[in-house]
Amino acid sequence: MWFNFSMRTKQWRQGFAIGVLVLAALWLGSLIWGLIGKAEIAIAQAHDAKRQYRQLEHRKEVLQQQIDALQTPLGRDAAIRTAFGVAKPGEEVIVVVPPASTTASTTKPWWRRVLQWF
Repeated sequence: MWFNFSMRTKQWRQGFAIGVLVLAALWLGSLIWGLIGKAEIAIAQAHDAKRQYRQLEHRKEVLQQQIDALQTPLGRDAAIRTAFGVAKPGEEVIVVVPPASTTASTTKPWWRRVLQWF
């Protein structure tokens, strides 16, 4: 009987130890899963930051080109003309208008045909 009691106690201890280890493994697994999710978010944000940086660098280049153009007298003149619609003395404005179509439409639109019924 004594032997049987010590075997059961040993089995209970082993079962308890296995249960604790399983719980610890599950807890560690959930921690790892959370870290993986956080790493994916960090990677996505890093890619987004790189894309925004490239866009800002491109915009900086465009703005620098515009600043360089405005540093010249010709560039300032063009900017003033564009912004305020001014012309130099003796310059005239030419407006190009497309020619009017000379051929009349032979078919009436569908809504005119519907209106003829009334």
